[in-house]
Amino acid sequence: MNLQKLSPWNWFKSESADTPAPPTTVEPRRGDLTPLLGMHQELDRWMDSVMRQFGMPSLESRLGDMPGLLQPRLDIAERGSEYVISVEVPGVEEKDITLSLDDHRLVIEGEKRHESRKEEDQLHRVERSYGRFRRVLDLPADAKDEEIQAAFDKGVLTVRVPRSEQARPARREIPIQ
Repeated sequence: MNLQKLSPWNWFKSESADTPAPPTTVEPRRGDLTPLLGMHQELDRWMDSVMRQFGMPSLESRLGDMPGLLQPRLDIAERGSEYVISVEVPGVEEKDITLSLDDHRLVIEGEKRHESRKEEDQLHRVERSYGRFRRVLDLPADAKDEEIQAAFDKGVLTVRVPRSEQARPARREIPIQ
Protein backbone atom coordinates (compact mmCIF):
# COMPACT_ATOMS: atom_id res chain seq x y z
CA MET A 1 0.00 0.00 0.00
CA ASN A 2 1.39 3.38 -1.01
CA LEU A 3 0.82 5.66 2.00
CA GLN A 4 2.11 8.67 0.06
CA LYS A 5 -1.17 8.77 -1.90
CA LEU A 6 -3.13 9.14 1.34
CA SER A 7 -1.07 12.12 2.45
CA PRO A 8 -1.64 15.28 0.38
CA TRP A 9 1.34 17.37 -0.74
CA ASN A 10 2.27 20.10 1.72
CA TRP A 11 2.28 23.19 -0.49
CA PHE A 12 3.03 25.44 2.49
CA LYS A 13 6.25 23.92 3.90
CA SER A 14 8.07 27.21 3.35
CA GLU A 15 5.30 29.19 5.05
CA SER A 16 5.32 27.15 8.27
CA ALA A 17 5.39 28.85 11.63
CA ASP A 18 8.92 27.53 12.23
CA THR A 19 10.42 29.71 9.52
CA PRO A 20 10.57 33.44 10.17
CA ALA A 21 8.13 35.36 8.02
CA PRO A 22 9.40 38.33 6.04
CA PRO A 23 8.47 41.61 7.68
CA THR A 24 5.11 42.92 6.54
CA THR A 25 4.97 46.63 6.03
CA VAL A 26 1.73 48.52 6.35
CA GLU A 27 1.50 52.04 5.04
CA PRO A 28 0.38 54.58 7.63
CA ARG A 29 -3.03 56.01 6.96
CA ARG A 30 -3.13 59.66 6.08
CA GLY A 31 -5.18 62.36 7.74
CA ASP A 32 -5.82 63.57 11.26
CA LEU A 33 -4.92 60.19 12.82
CA THR A 34 -1.30 60.13 11.54
CA PRO A 35 0.26 61.60 14.75
CA LEU A 36 -1.76 59.18 16.89
CA LEU A 37 -0.72 56.28 14.68
CA GLY A 38 2.95 57.18 15.16
CA MET A 39 2.49 57.28 18.92
CA HIS A 40 0.65 53.92 18.80
CA GLN A 41 3.49 52.34 16.78
CA GLU A 42 6.07 53.67 19.25
CA LEU A 43 4.08 52.17 22.13
CA ASP A 44 3.94 48.83 20.26
CA ARG A 45 7.73 48.87 19.83
CA TRP A 46 8.19 49.62 23.53
CA MET A 47 5.80 46.79 24.54
CA ASP A 48 7.61 44.37 22.19
CA SER A 49 10.89 45.27 23.87
CA VAL A 50 9.44 44.59 27.32
CA MET A 51 7.85 41.31 26.16
CA ARG A 52 11.16 40.09 24.68
CA GLN A 53 12.93 40.77 27.98
CA PHE A 54 10.55 38.31 29.64
CA GLY A 55 10.94 35.73 26.84
CA MET A 56 7.47 36.29 25.42
CA PRO A 57 6.71 36.56 21.69
CA SER A 58 6.54 40.02 20.16
CA LEU A 59 3.31 41.57 18.94
CA GLU A 60 4.54 41.31 15.35
CA SER A 61 5.08 37.55 15.63
CA ARG A 62 1.63 37.10 17.19
CA LEU A 63 0.01 39.12 14.41
CA GLY A 64 1.88 37.03 11.86
CA ASP A 65 -0.20 34.05 12.97
CA MET A 66 -3.45 35.83 12.20
CA PRO A 67 -4.78 34.45 8.91
CA GLY A 68 -5.68 36.95 6.24
CA LEU A 69 -3.57 39.85 7.50
CA LEU A 70 -2.21 41.09 4.19
CA GLN A 71 -2.07 37.49 3.03
CA PRO A 72 -4.22 36.70 0.00
CA ARG A 73 -6.45 33.65 0.17
CA LEU A 74 -5.87 30.94 -2.40
CA ASP A 75 -7.34 27.72 -3.77
CA ILE A 76 -5.24 24.86 -5.12
CA ALA A 77 -6.92 22.33 -7.40
CA GLU A 78 -5.61 19.27 -9.21
CA ARG A 79 -7.15 18.94 -12.67
CA GLY A 80 -5.86 15.95 -14.61
CA SER A 81 -2.64 17.12 -16.23
CA GLU A 82 -2.19 20.33 -14.22
CA TYR A 83 -2.49 22.09 -10.88
CA VAL A 84 -4.54 25.30 -10.85
CA ILE A 85 -3.80 27.88 -8.18
CA SER A 86 -6.28 30.75 -7.81
CA VAL A 87 -5.10 33.66 -5.67
CA GLU A 88 -7.63 36.27 -4.52
CA VAL A 89 -6.04 39.74 -4.66
CA PRO A 90 -8.87 42.31 -4.72
CA GLY A 91 -7.76 45.91 -5.07
CA VAL A 92 -4.32 44.92 -6.37
CA GLU A 93 -3.31 45.86 -9.90
CA GLU A 94 -1.58 43.39 -12.20
CA LYS A 95 1.53 45.58 -12.36
CA ASP A 96 1.91 45.28 -8.56
CA ILE A 97 2.16 41.46 -8.58
CA THR A 98 5.30 39.43 -9.26
CA LEU A 99 5.68 35.68 -9.66
CA SER A 100 9.04 33.97 -9.37
CA LEU A 101 10.43 30.49 -9.02
CA ASP A 102 13.04 29.86 -6.34
CA ASP A 103 14.36 26.30 -6.01
CA HIS A 104 11.07 24.60 -6.96
CA ARG A 105 9.09 27.09 -4.84
CA LEU A 106 6.56 29.43 -6.42
CA VAL A 107 6.82 32.89 -4.83
CA ILE A 108 3.86 35.25 -5.21
CA GLU A 109 4.55 38.81 -4.07
CA GLY A 110 2.62 42.00 -4.43
CA GLU A 111 1.47 45.23 -2.94
CA LYS A 112 -1.94 46.70 -2.27
CA ARG A 113 -1.33 50.40 -2.63
CA HIS A 114 -3.02 53.04 -0.52
CA GLU A 115 -5.55 55.11 -2.44
CA SER A 116 -4.94 58.83 -2.46
CA ARG A 117 -7.61 60.78 -0.62
CA LYS A 118 -8.45 64.41 -0.50
CA GLU A 119 -7.42 66.24 2.66
CA GLU A 120 -11.03 67.25 3.33
CA ASP A 121 -12.09 63.59 3.59
CA GLN A 122 -13.20 62.95 7.13
CA LEU A 123 -12.89 59.21 7.72
CA HIS A 124 -15.21 57.61 10.24
CA ARG A 125 -13.89 54.06 9.97
CA VAL A 126 -11.01 52.39 8.11
CA GLU A 127 -11.05 48.58 7.83
CA ARG A 128 -9.12 47.98 4.62
CA SER A 129 -5.49 46.87 4.78
CA TYR A 130 -2.69 48.17 2.59
CA GLY A 131 0.86 47.00 2.21
CA ARG A 132 3.01 44.20 0.83
CA PHE A 133 2.21 40.50 0.82
CA ARG A 134 4.08 37.30 0.00
CA ARG A 135 3.00 33.67 -0.43
CA VAL A 136 5.47 30.82 -0.96
CA LEU A 137 4.22 27.51 -2.38
CA ASP A 138 6.42 24.41 -2.50
CA LEU A 139 5.70 22.68 -5.80
CA PRO A 140 5.16 18.90 -5.87
CA ALA A 141 7.74 16.63 -7.51
CA ASP A 142 5.60 16.14 -10.63
CA ALA A 143 5.25 19.89 -11.34
CA LYS A 144 6.81 21.12 -14.59
CA ASP A 145 8.05 24.42 -13.22
CA GLU A 146 9.53 25.50 -16.58
CA GLU A 147 6.02 25.56 -18.14
CA ILE A 148 4.10 27.57 -15.51
CA GLN A 149 1.60 30.10 -16.88
CA ALA A 150 -0.28 32.88 -15.10
CA ALA A 151 -3.24 35.13 -15.91
CA PHE A 152 -4.88 37.97 -13.99
CA ASP A 153 -8.57 38.84 -14.27
CA LYS A 154 -10.94 40.79 -11.99
CA GLY A 155 -8.78 40.58 -8.87
CA VAL A 156 -7.94 36.88 -9.23
CA LEU A 157 -4.50 35.60 -10.22
CA THR A 158 -4.72 32.15 -11.83
CA VAL A 159 -1.52 30.12 -12.03
CA ARG A 160 -1.44 26.91 -14.07
CA VAL A 161 1.28 24.40 -13.23
CA PRO A 162 1.49 21.49 -15.70
CA ARG A 163 2.22 18.03 -14.31
CA SER A 164 4.68 15.57 -15.78
CA GLU A 165 3.36 12.23 -16.95
CA GLN A 166 5.53 10.38 -14.49
CA ALA A 167 6.39 11.73 -11.10
CA ARG A 168 10.00 11.41 -10.14
CA PRO A 169 10.43 8.31 -7.99
CA ALA A 170 10.98 9.03 -4.32
CA ARG A 171 13.55 6.26 -4.16
CA ARG A 172 16.18 5.16 -6.63
CA GLU A 173 19.23 2.94 -6.61
CA ILE A 174 22.63 4.62 -6.76
CA PRO A 175 25.32 2.56 -8.47
CA ILE A 176 28.60 2.13 -6.60
CA GLN A 177 31.67 2.70 -8.72
